[in-house]
Amino acid sequence: MVDWKPSASLQNLQQRAYVLAKIRRFFSERAVLEVETPLLGSSTVPDAYIESIAAQVVEGNSSRKNFLQTSPEFFMKRLLASGSGSIYQIAKAFRQEEKSARHNIEFTLLEWYRLSYSLDQLMAELEELVQEVLDCGPISRLSYREIFRQHLQIDPHEILLEELQQLASSEIDLSGSNLSKTDYLQLLLSNSIEPKLPPFCIIYDYPSEQAALATLATDEHGVVVAKRFELFGHGMELANGYFELSDAAEQRARFETDNATRKEKGLQAHDADEKLIAALESGLPSCSGVAVGVDRLLMLLVDAKHISEVISFDSERV
Repeated sequence: MVDWKPSASLQNLQQRAYVLAKIRRFFSERAVLEVETPLLGSSTVPDAYIESIAAQVVEGNSSRKNFLQTSPEFFMKRLLASGSGSIYQIAKAFRQEEKSARHNIEFTLLEWYRLSYSLDQLMAELEELVQEVLDCGPISRLSYREIFRQHLQIDPHEILLEELQQLASSEIDLSGSNLSKTDYLQLLLSNSIEPKLPPFCIIYDYPSEQAALATLATDEHGVVVAKRFELFGHGMELANGYFELSDAAEQRARFETDNATRKEKGLQAHDADEKLIAALESGLPSCSGVAVGVDRLLMLLVDAKHISEVISFDSERV
């Protein structure tokens, strides 16, 4: 028989509608503009840890390769550079990752950008939103250095690759080879640290190699770190925030570095998003931004064990 029914219960879909309405009210009260941007784009993020889904678009006698967006970030930054002011969006996003209890190929992101906000101010606003949606208590803040020192007795910013490799081999059953420092740190974070984190916490000041689209700054130890944070809830990553990079030349250099990493890993390189770079050249206002996994928030709200329980039709039912 054909399984045509939704993967989520009606009760969970009602909770989903309630949460989306609450999110919109949250930003309306703060005069943050809701926007919509395209799901299909001519370019995509070259991050080696994010895999896009390509789509062939046919128009008349010609065709072109587009990509389903992994997040609305590039388009939203073009709006910011054009003078939109603080904005938010609830958008579908697509990432070609292995389906799991926490990941569906098509998922929902809440992404917002606050002009003239420091990273601390954005973390505080994120905490307000999460408390309103999940009715949780205060959210602790820990540096990336703190959690690695506490749980693995290392400084993740200073440890050598060889030492990190030995530690990872003793902590995790590794199947890959020729992994980078970032690979090992991410494996250790997800396998050895995330399960031991407080129920809700924000981790900030990531290694500079993991800056993605965040600015760099020197911390109190004299080490250059990425001005970036992540929110974790019950051992699950819920949000990723940056003090946004606005330097066009630096952005182009990072795209080139990302593509070099992709080639080393045997992945297809992606052209730099020239429209984003042009927007940065025109002037991106000082801002902080964050993306929140709406489906994962809902999983915590309804105590779901699998993401399919909070999505009307997961990828196996489409």
